[in-house]
Amino acid sequence: MEIKRVVVTGLGALTPIGNTKDDYWDALISGKSGAAPITYYDTEKFKTKFACELKNFNATDFIDRKESRRMDKFAQYAMVASDEAIADAKLDTDKLNKLRVGVIWGAGIGGLETFQQEVLNFAAGDGTPRFNPFFIPKMIADIAPANISIKYGFMGPNYTTVSACASSANAMFDALNMIRLGHCDVVVTGGSEAAVTIAGMGGFNAMHALSTRNESPETASRPFDGTRDGFVLGEGAGALILEEYEHAKARGAKIYAEVAGGGLSSDAHHMTAPHPEGVGVVEVMKNCLENAGLKPEDVDHINTHGTSTPLGDVAELKAISKVFGDHAKNININSTKSMTGHLLGAAGAIESIASILAIEHGIVPPTINHTTVDENIDPELNLTLNTAQKRNVKVAMSNTFGFGGHNACVLFKKID
Repeated sequence: MEIKRVVVTGLGALTPIGNTKDDYWDALISGKSGAAPITYYDTEKFKTKFACELKNFNATDFIDRKESRRMDKFAQYAMVASDEAIADAKLDTDKLNKLRVGVIWGAGIGGLETFQQEVLNFAAGDGTPRFNPFFIPKMIADIAPANISIKYGFMGPNYTTVSACASSANAMFDALNMIRLGHCDVVVTGGSEAAVTIAGMGGFNAMHALSTRNESPETASRPFDGTRDGFVLGEGAGALILEEYEHAKARGAKIYAEVAGGGLSSDAHHMTAPHPEGVGVVEVMKNCLENAGLKPEDVDHINTHGTSTPLGDVAELKAISKVFGDHAKNININSTKSMTGHLLGAAGAIESIASILAIEHGIVPPTINHTTVDENIDPELNLTLNTAQKRNVKVAMSNTFGFGGHNACVLFKKID
């Protein structure tokens, strides 16, 4: 069977630091933090009072008011980012074979706010179950790709991958394989999440997973820093148009990069904690390199999972050193979560977009908020601290890992 080449022809981003892919990129390069006090609800009794919310976003600027009311925020975000990616790819949807266009999306949680509100409404009532008829359709994680396919009439594979924070990277790898194996010409892929809610924040606080740096939210997400105290929750969506290479060439599409390969693995270790030696992370990066037919020394840049947790950052960097050996110190390593916060199931998508744009522009975004050396981190690693660095990026890797030990990795390379 012929294995087809797959390229990226469209990008869409809705993030805490920019509501389009261009604004997102400009903010990344300038080292802008998206963290600020929460505006969605009263945080007085919460340990963490800040997050990376979207700024100046109104769903009805993009989606019909009636339709938007039938969507949870995570599905609204998915639609807006996908619309941008489809437009960016200049896809003439009337000329596509819609039977060969899929939508494969990632969401770790789905409609959390919808679920929360319906339960609160019931609890405040007289015990009679008066639930919104759109409760279930708004909440389920697979509704995001369903809405996209319904809008555009795409009739190819349509589903959601759920692997916690690895969800959208998982989706991209599935999309890659659908095209590689000849099942699709085009796949809209990516991920979205909207968990900045009382349930989301309260739950992560109960796990002691979130930073509590309430006096300085903008500096709270500090991957690799010796004083990091947890991640900062973010929200938004990232969308990518993956397309079979010859299909893209035939229509004269702009090609951002080639999707060289991907990998998956499991820590098989703990419900939430990473393996301290990064065993599963070592395997996922090895799997990804092998799948792409690349060598460790081919990689120029790694956008790490880098959540700003004490255990996770060290384990991932140890794994990178094991996989890449002496070449590790030649790689521009970064964590864009220092600016966007952690978008959970959408993280892989928006971080892959950052990696792709690093290839296009020859610049690696910084890891901001670094002030204190962590003695457990190899000082020879280039963590791209505080300032963007120019670099001819030919191959970029994006890592994402999720609770449950789910590991996913995607490799992009400059098109030949």
